[in-house]
Formats: sequence, C-alpha cells, structure tokens
Amino acid sequence: MNAVILGAGTMGKVLKSFIEETEGINCVGMIEPLKGEKLTDASEPVDVIIDFSHPENLKMMEDYTKENDCALVIASTGFSQDEVKRIENISQRVPVVFTANYSLGITVMKKVSTELSKILSDSFDIEIIEKHHNKKLDSPSGTAKMLAAAINPDGAFPQIYGREGNQKRGKEIGIHAVRGGTIAGEHTVIFAGPDEIIELTHIAHSKKIFAAGAVKAAKFACGKEAGLYDMNDVLF
Repeated sequence: MNAVILGAGTMGKVLKSFIEETEGINCVGMIEPLKGEKLTDASEPVDVIIDFSHPENLKMMEDYTKENDCALVIASTGFSQDEVKRIENISQRVPVVFTANYSLGITVMKKVSTELSKILSDSFDIEIIEKHHNKKLDSPSGTAKMLAAAINPDGAFPQIYGREGNQKRGKEIGIHAVRGGTIAGEHTVIFAGPDEIIELTHIAHSKKIFAAGAVKAAKFACGKEAGLYDMNDVLF
C-alpha cells in the first residue's frame, strides 16, 4: 500500500518515521504545500492520502481524488461546517476516514463517555478540559468538540466555552482549553454528581500514538467502498 503524507510539519515527520517502521505500507511522498508542493508530486501511484496539514489544503485533496481513485485519511482539525460538507461530498467518490483524533485510546474514551452520558446526564454535571502545546492554533480542540458531540448528540445541553462573571451553572456542558509548553495532548471528561465524581482522562505522551492510529485507519480505508468512516468504524 502506497501512502502520501500531506503536511511536512512535526506530525508529518513522526508519521513518515512510523510508516518506515511498519510493514505493509510505504511512504511515496511527503508533500508540503507551504513550499508549493502538490499531491501530484508523489513518486508512485497513491493508494491513500494521510493528511496532517491544514484545512486550506482541502481543495488539493478534492482535486486529486477527482482524478485518482485513492482512499483519504483526514487528521487535520479546524474545518468549518462548509468544509465538512465538502469532505462528505468527497466521501461519495472515495473512502474517507475523518475524525478529530486518531489515538486508539481516545476512540475508546469517546465510546465510554457516550455510554456514561446516557446513564448519568440527567443527574450529573459534565465538563470537558483539554490541554495542548502553545503552538496549537484552534481551540477548543477538535477532540474536545468530538467528545462533546458524542456526549450530547441531540444538542440537549448548551455548550459553554470557559466561564466568566457571576451566574449559576445550568444544565450545560462546559468546555475549557489550556495552551502551554509542549503538552502533546490531554483530555478529561468529568461527570460530577451528588457526592461522587467520575473522571476519564487520556494523556498523549508523544505524537506517535496519532501516527499509529492514522496508519491503522489507512489500512482500513484501502479497499473499502466509498463512504465516510471514523475511528469507531476502524476499531469496532
């Protein structure tokens, strides 16, 4: 399986190194759009694009998949609602795995949080805290938004991003972002009820966990029918 990496930043380099150590997948290019490089610069035919770049490169992926029948693994975050719709349109032509976090542990955490919410949301307060390095641009993180959507799929509870002022907490989900240092990524979901608290915390000690998940997703996507998939499909 031939993979091309879109984005030559820190995560792209980690992914390339991981692919080089993994059987069954080859890196045939690491494309850096900031240097004017394009997906068509790949040295060999491409089976899957793994994107760890920026939403502004979506058009490049759209154009490439119109001309080439290859799978797509999108790991960038910060897409607008319009851009998400465009990703859905791409998935009508080719298999697309699209999620905010490719960590296997986060995928399990999302599933557990969903089940806890079904049981506890009527009587427990729910808060989400996420922490990342000081170079991360978007906040709250895509993963925090993904967890909130899993916990609150019908939008029954308004989402409050940070708090300030004097007001009583209502039936809401609080989402809080911390930025500092070189934190690779930490997410905590708190279920706080009368006289008891449940906390689910996932800590990423290195970016290698995201590379491992992205490669697993790439292997899953290759050979699949066109459609939109996420890490729940990959694992479960």
